[in-house]
Formats: sequence, C-alpha cells, structure tokens
Amino acid sequence: MFEKIRIKEHMEIADASGQHVGTVDEVDGDNIKLTKSDSMDDMHHFIAMSDVEKIDENRVVLKQGARIPEGLGNKASAS
Repeated sequence: MFEKIRIKEHMEIADASGQHVGTVDEVDGDNIKLTKSDSMDDMHHFIAMSDVEKIDENRVVLKQGARIPEGLGNKASAS
C-alpha cells in the first residue's frame, strides 16, 4: 500500500505497462490532477487514487485496467 502524501507535483504517471500517461499537477482529495501539458485538449484531467497500484521512486504506476481519460499521454508522440 502507498501513502498518497508521497505523491508530489511533477511526478510522472505511467500505466501498468510503463507507458507515460501524464504528470502530476497536484493531489485533489481522492484524485490526482494532471498537468494540461500532457493533454491533447489542453485541459486538466483527473486519475482516481483508487487506480494507483504503487509509487516507484518518482513515478506513480497505475493498476492494470485503470480508467485513463482519453487524450492523455505525450503530445509529441501523439502528433
């Protein structure tokens, strides 16, 4: 089990296979608010804390099957 207090601004968020999903902007209650810079629509998106599998050094790793909002990921690789 992880402690959500360990999730800090600018940490990377990766899916269960290790692919970049986004970057932490802040923890907002039971959600992680992601930066706009990783979003195709330039809007903030949220990941539920319940979708986090573990914290690995400076990376938040999501559970297999976690709900990832559409349009997230590295914009550079999406174009």
